[in-house]
Amino acid sequence: MADKKIKTIGVLTSGGDAPGMNAAIRAVVRRGLSNGLNVKGIYKGYNGLLNEEIIDMTAKDVSDTIERGGTILYTARCLEFKTLEAQIRAAEICRKHGIDGLVVIGGDGSFAGAQALAAQGINTIGVPGTIDLDIACTEYTIGFDTAVNTAMEAIDKVRDTSTSHERCSIIEVMGRHAGYIALWCGIANGAEDILIPENYDYDEQRLVNNIIDSRKKGKRHHIIINAEGIGHSEAMARRLEAATGIETRATILGHMQRGGSPTCKDRVYASVMGAMAVDLLIQGKNCRVVGYRNGDFVDFDINEALAMQKKIPAYMQEVSDSLSHNYTKNTEDPEL
Repeated sequence: MADKKIKTIGVLTSGGDAPGMNAAIRAVVRRGLSNGLNVKGIYKGYNGLLNEEIIDMTAKDVSDTIERGGTILYTARCLEFKTLEAQIRAAEICRKHGIDGLVVIGGDGSFAGAQALAAQGINTIGVPGTIDLDIACTEYTIGFDTAVNTAMEAIDKVRDTSTSHERCSIIEVMGRHAGYIALWCGIANGAEDILIPENYDYDEQRLVNNIIDSRKKGKRHHIIINAEGIGHSEAMARRLEAATGIETRATILGHMQRGGSPTCKDRVYASVMGAMAVDLLIQGKNCRVVGYRNGDFVDFDINEALAMQKKIPAYMQEVSDSLSHNYTKNTEDPEL
């Protein structure tokens, strides 16, 4: 248990926004208040903390927010927070405002900030909020379910017009360092090719061959899902069209994947994670990350969580490949 009883907690959202963050904020505020705590909201992430953009929050402040995308506390990136000077000042500001514990909703970068604050004596709990699903300690991150469904629905629409015009379509989804959105959409949308940063070999001739082979087999469209981390979809489309003679268009879905009303899963899981973060602070725990594994909500040491590495499941990738129109099983590879 902590040396002193928690009386006031703060909550902030940091890094990229994700649908469901408001559900997590709402849960932190109401779980905290129901346990007799004071709750303070911090605007604009660590940047707002350094600028003391801190407000008292009531249950009414989070009414009618669970269905909203984005984050009512706003978010911003803060390079200054990587410095020790800024971290020390942030801890002093927390103490100045009586904040005994802080809930940080965000991704790995946000957790690194929470880790730094913990080193300065501020009790911190991280809640995974990122559409990229790239936090290794957890099987679920807030916002991924909504983002992947938004992308899936958009790709369905692009495929309709791609078929009508007998085109090849390159559809770029978010995922700078992680290909989970691309992989899930590739399977869900029946894409012919999926390009993800974890294993793309930049062999465009293979793509050219796949497009030509598909057309020979009577396929009237060819869908390529391209992760943001690979990018350059417009230039790629021009090269593929020149090589195949088949009209090729690029569609970049962009930040529409971050917005929109969160799915039921993102609302429910974010609510449970937010409440659990408050419970961990009340129990006197510090420097922890809330996660979801094997059907249960759990918590990890932040240091251990940040040291973990997440890989694309090889079997899921192989299944995706095997469902492609052009797939030929490699009998020489015993793993396939």
